[in-house]
Amino acid sequence: MGCVCFKEANVKHGYEDPIILASETEFSVNEVEALYQLFVKLSIHAKIYKVFDLFDVKRNGVIEFGEFVRSLSIFHPRASEEDKITFAFKLYDLRQSGFIKRDELKEMVLALLDESGLHLPEDAVESIINETFKLADLKGDGKIDKEEWIVFAKRSPYLLRNMTLPYLKDVTMAFPSFVMVTKLNEADMN
Repeated sequence: MGCVCFKEANVKHGYEDPIILASETEFSVNEVEALYQLFVKLSIHAKIYKVFDLFDVKRNGVIEFGEFVRSLSIFHPRASEEDKITFAFKLYDLRQSGFIKRDELKEMVLALLDESGLHLPEDAVESIINETFKLADLKGDGKIDKEEWIVFAKRSPYLLRNMTLPYLKDVTMAFPSFVMVTKLNEADMN
């Protein structure tokens, strides 16, 4: 019947205790358990998308459940703006150089446009890149460092708009197909 009782279930490789994950993230224990069901259904491997590559903290080519929950927590409505800004910087810093360069920004802009089904002429894309660098590259050195990114992100709220997924506030309601029966009581956790 869709009952999930983690205390009695066989623990899979990479599975972590929902109580610990809830204490380290913005999710409740029940939400972590629902996320585990989503995690199992998705069977995510790290090389699919850049964002999933960031989820693979251990760099072992597989996103384990704990990595999934901790990383997904950045998109929770209660996650701090600072954490969201830092994650977004890592997302745009494709080569992990500590800077966002023009080619990295262009690659991300093109990927975002493609994902949205939008196709702009090359000169329009270049205009977006130029305008972004004009606003963000405060030192004028042709790259955006983390400090410049923080200033830019705080002045550009649209940048973080997709960094919050409202349905994560109540995962168990957002994914009603996962019938949750847990022996853990949220009130006992606090």
